[in-house]
Amino acid sequence: MSTSSHGQTGYIPSKPVTATADYLDNRVGVAKAVKFISRKVFPEHWSFLLGEIAMWSFVVLIITGIFLTMFFEPSMAHTTYPEDALPASMAGVAMSEAYASTLNMSFNVKGGLLMRQIHHWAALLFMAGIVVHMFRIFFTGAFRKPREMNWLIGFVMLLLGLAAGLTGYSLPDDVLSGNGLRITDGVVKSIPVIGSYASFAIFGGEFPGTDIIARFFTLHILLIPGLLIALVSVHLLLMVVHKHTQYPGLGRTDHNVVGYPAFPLYVAKMAGFFFIVFGFLAIMGATISINPVWNYGPYDPSPVSAGAQPDWYMLFLEGSLRLMPGWEWVVGGFSVPLSVIIPAIVVPGLLFTLLGAYPFIEAAATKDQREHHVLDRPRNVPVRTGLGVAIITTFVVLVLAGSNDLIATHFDLAINDITWFFRVAIFVLPVLAFVVTKRTALALQRRDRELALHGHETGRIVQLPNGAFMEVHKPLTPEERWILVAHEPRRPMEIEPATDRNGVERRGYRTDALRQRLSRFFYEDRVEPLTPAELAAVHHLADEVEGDDGPRKPIHGGSIGVEMEVSQGHHDDGTGRRSTSVATLTKR
Repeated sequence: MSTSSHGQTGYIPSKPVTATADYLDNRVGVAKAVKFISRKVFPEHWSFLLGEIAMWSFVVLIITGIFLTMFFEPSMAHTTYPEDALPASMAGVAMSEAYASTLNMSFNVKGGLLMRQIHHWAALLFMAGIVVHMFRIFFTGAFRKPREMNWLIGFVMLLLGLAAGLTGYSLPDDVLSGNGLRITDGVVKSIPVIGSYASFAIFGGEFPGTDIIARFFTLHILLIPGLLIALVSVHLLLMVVHKHTQYPGLGRTDHNVVGYPAFPLYVAKMAGFFFIVFGFLAIMGATISINPVWNYGPYDPSPVSAGAQPDWYMLFLEGSLRLMPGWEWVVGGFSVPLSVIIPAIVVPGLLFTLLGAYPFIEAAATKDQREHHVLDRPRNVPVRTGLGVAIITTFVVLVLAGSNDLIATHFDLAINDITWFFRVAIFVLPVLAFVVTKRTALALQRRDRELALHGHETGRIVQLPNGAFMEVHKPLTPEERWILVAHEPRRPMEIEPATDRNGVERRGYRTDALRQRLSRFFYEDRVEPLTPAELAAVHHLADEVEGDDGPRKPIHGGSIGVEMEVSQGHHDDGTGRRSTSVATLTKR
């Protein structure tokens, strides 16, 4: 430590530290990288932590996965569980080495069960973090230029997370995981022409074969984590290159970032948040049992009972399979099981394709090539918000349908009635959710418009000099008004006529017409943002406003003094209606 002439102390690094820093700087230019990253500004908002939940959960998965790998035996070779080992219910039972090593890890390895349960809870939280983080990006428009590539990277990470869950869930070789593999085998075999060959290739012979656990183990601990680590690195790198998005607010534009530097404040927060996530998962792993494989027994294709559901992020696929009627076509001598192809391939394919391609669909509807760094308020993009809620509703219906047996047993309902209800709901509820969400967003826009024009209602009524009564409105702060009015108008795309002045059909008209119809779907129903002229008409501080009783006068209501600001004109609220501005009374 050293003391300056002003009495302040400062840290002087030791010689080994300075030598190491100098060595790295001379060879890889680490000083420039550290300087650039440490000065990176990050906005302050709680929703930005959603992505960190996924990231730190992934770190916990890697840490606990390394521990579990040391004790797991990825083999389907037959063995008999020792008579003198826990649990006693499995003593002398024939099983695979994979299942035996899972039991041994849970009961005979110190900390083994804790690590298993932390690993499983971290996997569930990792997928939840990805899903919620992606929907935060979706609803706020953070996927717009220049972040389309980062959206696709996140989308691929979501798919890899599903693959990691499937491969990891299947490793213990218990009854539940074996039934999940049987469903996987059925989906693969449903593919026309090549299905049976693909199943043989995956399982190394007739299901279940002898190789699938070893193959899934390699995918689960090597290939998928490697790809995820690479994609997370690129994802974070692009976030730094593109700079962070920020919510609308006073002084925040597409050309700046308002927040705190990465070092030391944000780095300290990230480190603290890691320990919060890790501690939360450790508490869950220590107190909440999950996947007790000893209760199910080794895989046997005969016992299948109610309550045999996969983890929540794969439950939508189970629900889709349960809803589909047993339809089957025979085409050219080949059986085409629509009861499997449609729910397991077509429906998930449509949902995930729409989710992955959405940034490009919206860009086609706007032809907007500008960079966007300020986020949207979901109410200001009602169609996008409605589509997001419709997709969520679809997944919720499928998840509930995947639990139709539990609903039937817990609420004493007929499972056929439940299944038919969800068959109708899968078509009706997403459409209803879209319409209700869109209309709600438009209503909130109208409310924001009125709030920006007239201020907050206070419930205080005052009497004007002419005897009329009026409510006192509290004016908005500049920050409040900025958030309400600082968004751009979004209108349907205008295109050139189908033919030119010579009557010749214009090239590209059909493509333009298709984009115009798409644009109308997005932006035909809208509420126009307030213009500066409208704000000035209502909130100007003119010296006098002429009325029936002459110039504006101070008016007293109760214990506060107010002044009347009146706009004598009309304004359009964006819905085609003309409305008269109500006089606004502001505090003196």
